Amino acid sequence: MKTNKSFAKRLKLTKNGKIIARKTGQNHFNSKESGRGQLAKKRGVTFIMNNKAKSRYLVNM
Repeated sequence: MKTNKSFAKRLKLTKNGKIIARKTGQNHFNSKESGRGQLAKKRGVTFIMNNKAKSRYLVNM
């Protein structure tokens, strides 16, 4: 089975095997956010994925 490259590009694999994804709501309307809110959006969020999905999406990452 081929890896879904469009989805794999949105994720980052850490050294310990955790999957980090981009936090939602970053594209526009950020000037209304407080400084603390803007910084919180820049941090990644841990992405939970079962083994079947990992093998499907992240085979060649």
